[in-house]
Amino acid sequence: MRANPVKRALKAGQPSVGTWLSLGSITAARFMARAGFAWLTVDIEHSLVDWETATHMFASIADAGCTALARVAANRHDHIKRVLDNGAHGIVVPMVNSREEAESAVAAALYPPQGNRSVGGSVHALNFNTTAVDYYAHANEELLVVLQCEHIQAVENAADIFSVPGIDAIFVGPNDLAASMRSKEGKPPSGEATTQAMKHILKTCRECKVAAGVHCTSAEEVRHRIDEGWQFLAVGSELRLMLDGTSEMLRKLGTGWQKEEMAKY
Repeated sequence: MRANPVKRALKAGQPSVGTWLSLGSITAARFMARAGFAWLTVDIEHSLVDWETATHMFASIADAGCTALARVAANRHDHIKRVLDNGAHGIVVPMVNSREEAESAVAAALYPPQGNRSVGGSVHALNFNTTAVDYYAHANEELLVVLQCEHIQAVENAADIFSVPGIDAIFVGPNDLAASMRSKEGKPPSGEATTQAMKHILKTCRECKVAAGVHCTSAEEVRHRIDEGWQFLAVGSELRLMLDGTSEMLRKLGTGWQKEEMAKY
């Protein structure tokens, strides 16, 4: 069975950098899988991607030798089981705020006796370059389980959540975390409050011996976070990379040219 290099890198204390796929494009997934990222996460929570398209995206990523992850729409057994049965190498589960929710997510991803995932599906084994029998025997060893800490409640319950057996990484969604820390009047949290929350997450991950992860906006931030000790790092998305590249090109061409040429379309 194909080994999961991302899972092994995180266990070895090494950083692993990937990005998000939000456009639901199989063709984009094929190119991005060959760009050099260690992993790509197909975002099913916030994108328009359907199940069939997601399955083809997982296959395109896997066939290129990259690790295919799926952010499920919600922490539900059927969502987790379905992405894994259709070939994802691992899961990213949003809004895990309690130990019970963490235990439920891990159980849905793993076969008995560690979990309660039911046996079924067909294409999952293809993405691990093996047979179904071998997949059922060794999937628990290779699937990557990432839980999102993106609410202040999860920060407060960090020790209880992060210590659940079977978790490979905790991944911070900075925007949702900050949103959950707003005052009753809607005032955003101070920079110091956000920094302290991030420090607590990183410290607790170290204590629980799970990799700490965070979504970054630039290569410079990725390098900074690695220096701090974060391991599972996403930088932007294929959409953000496309728009950033376009913006930079138009900036170099000059605003006047941009407006003049755009008026022709």
